[in-house]
Amino acid sequence: MKLSETKVGGVVTVKQMELPLATMMRLKALGMTNGTMVKVLNKKKSGSLILSVRGTRLALGSRITEAILVGGVQ
Repeated sequence: MKLSETKVGGVVTVKQMELPLATMMRLKALGMTNGTMVKVLNKKKSGSLILSVRGTRLALGSRITEAILVGGVQ
């Protein structure tokens, strides 16, 4: 399942990122690695998501959230 398909309040685990290397390295530097628990805090009409990752809030655009595969919906 794609991260963009997760509902607000959903907690998922990052399984795979199919992103350009620079974008993937930036997300890893921010703490978003494979196996990381992510909570969706808000979803914008534009497709952007506000996420909680290891106690930090991140805003990711729809192109990025479409390329992140997640699992373990709670």
